[in-house]
Amino acid sequence: MCLLRLFSARLRRDGPVRIGEACELDRAELRRDPRGRPGYGVPRSEIRGAPDAVVGSSGEGRHWMTAPREITIHDSTANPAPLGLMGFGFATLLLNIHNAGYYDLNSMILAMGIFYGGLAQVIAGLIDFRKGNEFGATAFCSYGLFWFSLVAVIVFPGWGLGKEPAARAMGWYLLSWGLFTAIMFVGSLRTTRALQAVFAALAVLFVLLAVHEWSGNDTIGKIAGWEGIVTGLLAVYTATAQIWNDVYARTVLPLGPARRS
Repeated sequence: MCLLRLFSARLRRDGPVRIGEACELDRAELRRDPRGRPGYGVPRSEIRGAPDAVVGSSGEGRHWMTAPREITIHDSTANPAPLGLMGFGFATLLLNIHNAGYYDLNSMILAMGIFYGGLAQVIAGLIDFRKGNEFGATAFCSYGLFWFSLVAVIVFPGWGLGKEPAARAMGWYLLSWGLFTAIMFVGSLRTTRALQAVFAALAVLFVLLAVHEWSGNDTIGKIAGWEGIVTGLLAVYTATAQIWNDVYARTVLPLGPARRS
């Protein structure tokens, strides 16, 4: 039995009744309204999917239905990329100033790694998941968790949670992240030139750090430190350009056109 008949008594008494997707009007019920009300003759298939349809009664035993209305939902969340890039950039910068030999490893680096390099990037990645950006979500969450894992590798042995990794193991750990970064670099070829430069520099950095661990050569370690400083500054530049360009609604700092083909 048609759903319209189930509500016929209420339609005659109270006027229009709003219904959802479950409306199951027979085609016979959708005859022309002599008074020209909108929506006459709407096919049953269109009514079934109507997100916001209205059924009414003419008071003369005839029934009518308005055409379904489209509902548009706008994404009001901000672009999370500047947050993630800033967190990555400054944490990388401070760590590699240490690698270049300017100060020892200390709690400042670990704290930056946990909160700005780690947590901020994971938050940015989760927002990108919500926005449907697979590339950004994968990159930010992965590098944020990299920072968590790096801090854990450093502090866990002191807590009695495993032994300190050998140089050979650390080399493979860093090289695996270099491989991941190379994969992401290929994906970045469809993005801006600035972001491509970040991923390219980061891939080189991981390889240099891995070679330093395997060889024990301090010169390679310092070269890696300087290269890491450049990588961090590239990320900070890219984040700054996105922020300023958005705030001023014009190109303040160029990012390089994205590749479209």
